[in-house]
Amino acid sequence: MSRTRSVAGYGQNIHRRSVLAATGAVALAGGVGYALRPSESQAATAQESTAAVAASSRQAPAAPLAPYTKGTTVASVAAPRGGSGYRRLGDGPGWQRVVRSDLAAPKPGRAGRRTALAAFVQLTDLHIIDAQHPLRLEYLRSADIHAWRPHEALTVQGAIALVERINALRGAPVTGGPLHFAMTTGDNTDNNAKSELDWFLKIMSGGRITPNTGDPRRYEGVQNSGLKQYWQPDAAVRDSDKQAGFPHLDGFLKAAIREVRSPGLNLPWYSTVGNHDSLPMGCYGSQSDPYLTELAVGGKKLMNVSAAEARQLQAQIKQATDPKGVRYHDFLKSHARSMRPVTPDDRRAPFTPAEYVEAHLDPAHRGLGPAGHGYSSANLDAGTQYYAFRISDDVIGISLDTTDSGGHYEGSIGTAQLKWLDKTLRDNKDSYAVIFSHHTSKTMTNLRNDPARPNERRHNGQEVLTLLGGHPRVLAWVNGHIHKNVITPHALASGGSFWEISTASHVDFPQLARIVELADNKDGTISLFTTLVESSAPHRTDFSDLSQTGLAALYRELSLNAPGASTTLGGDPADRNTELVLKKV
Repeated sequence: MSRTRSVAGYGQNIHRRSVLAATGAVALAGGVGYALRPSESQAATAQESTAAVAASSRQAPAAPLAPYTKGTTVASVAAPRGGSGYRRLGDGPGWQRVVRSDLAAPKPGRAGRRTALAAFVQLTDLHIIDAQHPLRLEYLRSADIHAWRPHEALTVQGAIALVERINALRGAPVTGGPLHFAMTTGDNTDNNAKSELDWFLKIMSGGRITPNTGDPRRYEGVQNSGLKQYWQPDAAVRDSDKQAGFPHLDGFLKAAIREVRSPGLNLPWYSTVGNHDSLPMGCYGSQSDPYLTELAVGGKKLMNVSAAEARQLQAQIKQATDPKGVRYHDFLKSHARSMRPVTPDDRRAPFTPAEYVEAHLDPAHRGLGPAGHGYSSANLDAGTQYYAFRISDDVIGISLDTTDSGGHYEGSIGTAQLKWLDKTLRDNKDSYAVIFSHHTSKTMTNLRNDPARPNERRHNGQEVLTLLGGHPRVLAWVNGHIHKNVITPHALASGGSFWEISTASHVDFPQLARIVELADNKDGTISLFTTLVESSAPHRTDFSDLSQTGLAALYRELSLNAPGASTTLGGDPADRNTELVLKKV
């Protein structure tokens, strides 16, 4: 008998499914595999899970609400006004849903037959930034205008507004079922800094945040440096961004470092690691370098270099010729006399993979659970950052660690994790599976050895695709990293087919997250519905409004106008709001 539930029946079944989402994280580390059953959990006790369910309460309304569009990009999307100079945002038309039949033909009448399997929200590439961090690479802007973006001081306010939007969603917009959980797919932080990790966890689970390090009284960084290559919002300096139309905003920097409050997500959330979470600056395997660690927490910051030097350093990063940051170390030493004084702060220290997991396990960041947000003590014991969890009766989730601590921003996975993935899918062969990772299949090209496992082979994205193709109940691979909406059909020679869903970041315009719904059409096909959402901040900005909400609106508009920003990150219509059809196995 099928274990699916009808849309109409979701109201009476929500509490049990919330239990699954709130307590279903099972850490599968070090090659150990478990068959995930709704009744078991390695991450929370029964007593803890009862409390979590009472708090989450994401029950769908008693009356059917599907379909609905309010609060989604189907209804409206922020749209620029004017074609040149600094452009203001306003309300634009929504993005219509596109039915994609690349992998299976949609059959008529399916809307009246379908039953919902699961629904969740994906947040990716939040890039919570400590904008005053001494190791930031802002000075690369001398050669690449987009290497520093004028909105980077507002990542906390922008992410809180995204949490507020998710909290306001009434449920899954197509099927009308409840949202089971949220998943972040990496680059939750930007500089691998403890300050950023603390802010990220408070954004997700709730709390008060002062997005400021160093001097508690004032901002110390490139935006009050007087350097014309950076937007100086409070100053009379005629910087390059003001020449392009950026506004003069008295009090902007003071407002940017003012305490804000996040309500935290009102549903369980899980976490996946990205390269910016595991590597300083997202590219250097340099956490063991004492000189760079001392600079991170110390009282000196480099803010300006020549264009030639910037080009050389950026080339080393892009070409992966300095994965350990040895040349970067020497570069900074050679510019010691050019560094400006800032207030030291130990909170800017880099965090290790173990500290990343420990921070998620901290009860202070529990929120609505699950404990550890997917991670468990088993991950600490094995030194891993991957796990599996039960989403619903019929669906499991698998979170991969595609980062490589050997350095460079592209990804791969080791043999142990690849074998674990295969075993986890085999042990749960009667369940559908959704795979989560930071890197896309095409950006898993970094095969340098992991220093923690120097004798272990690394595997690229094509090898992962081949493995997943051998498991016919894999429905989707959900990821980020490329900061662009791209949906790719995969029909593998091994017989399996699934959709790869890559979602745009929340740091670059258009700043999105994505709802994904899984539904059985009861006609031999399954549909995956993807619906993009923006933050709750208004589309229109008011330069005199420097409140938390006003800054979140500015965050979006400034990102639109960031010099050198790509205009294609929203993707094509077929990569946005979609129905993705698959053959049912």
